[in-house]
Amino acid sequence: MIERILHMLKKEWIQLFRDPKMWPVLFIMPVVQILIFGYAATTDVRNVRTAVYDLDNSVASRELVARMERSGYFQVVAYVADEAQAQDVLDRSQATLLLRTNKGFSEALAGGRSAPVQVLIDGTDSNTARVVLGYVARIAGEYSNSLLVQRIERQAGPQAQPTFTLASRAWFNDNLESRDFYVPGVIAILVMLSTLMLTSMAVVREREVGTMEQIIVTPIRPIEFILGKSLPFVLVGLFEVLLISLVGLVWFDIPLRGSKLLLAGSSLLYLMVSIGAGLLISTASRTQQQALMLTFFFNFPAILLSGFMFPIANMPQAVQMLTYLNPLRYFLVILRGLFLKGVGLNVLWPQVLALAIMGVCVFWLAARRLSKRMV
Repeated sequence: MIERILHMLKKEWIQLFRDPKMWPVLFIMPVVQILIFGYAATTDVRNVRTAVYDLDNSVASRELVARMERSGYFQVVAYVADEAQAQDVLDRSQATLLLRTNKGFSEALAGGRSAPVQVLIDGTDSNTARVVLGYVARIAGEYSNSLLVQRIERQAGPQAQPTFTLASRAWFNDNLESRDFYVPGVIAILVMLSTLMLTSMAVVREREVGTMEQIIVTPIRPIEFILGKSLPFVLVGLFEVLLISLVGLVWFDIPLRGSKLLLAGSSLLYLMVSIGAGLLISTASRTQQQALMLTFFFNFPAILLSGFMFPIANMPQAVQMLTYLNPLRYFLVILRGLFLKGVGLNVLWPQVLALAIMGVCVFWLAARRLSKRMV
């Protein structure tokens, strides 16, 4: 059995790397993709294009604008002079936010009264609009608190300042960088895409070139054929995990707080599921075009239902139940737990166990389907 698997492994290895163009596709393209996706996959909102409609034109109104600029989240691109121009900058998307201060803004603040400020936001992208509105509310609130403290000091002296302050602390992602959250997910997606694409073509390619009949008449068994087909892709996948993870650690400075051994073991289980699914697709396809389309129909729902872009808790209950069949869901939890939280197997064992069960089931289905084809 071992001898037959080794011969099959040697054949697949030669077939995989006999084309020199496959080397950059397997080992350079994933690095390029992690660099591109690492910068693109972020929900941080910075340099929001801001237009100012200042009817008060006072020190207080200019201080509010200055605080927004100093925060680093806003960039003033225009000062408008009338209502028509204010409407125009939003309609033409020249600005995402319009800040309007009415006449009497500074007088209301000086008199201790409420000073309304109007904020108009382009709500085309609702998520960005909510984030921007939160930034404005926080900056305006801090400005209001500073004015209140100054008023109290003038009336009662410095000793009347508040004796306590509220300090927030974020665990696991100190700077609240969305890139630290998304880059581990990009690693999982890239590995799944490459290994699934390669293995989905494995069996159907044998059938198209006419070598499947020659393999059928050999004494090799279906499970030996599956193992010989999958082992080269397992090695390639493990190397890609190592390579892409190094880019995330070195280039994007993503921390790896958990066990490297657990990362390697869980990656092996994840590759087992991904490669098994690819082989199952390959045994169910007649042509490489069919395998390619089935791979596409597997990848896109897997990404959407993994929690990579959209929280699973926000999905309908029926859709949430479907996510339990998605191996990417479990591997994302493992990666984020290892990279950001530094938790161990005592916390991640349900995800590891789920990947192990899914891997065994998928390989068994692929071998069983192949055995029917080889009989």
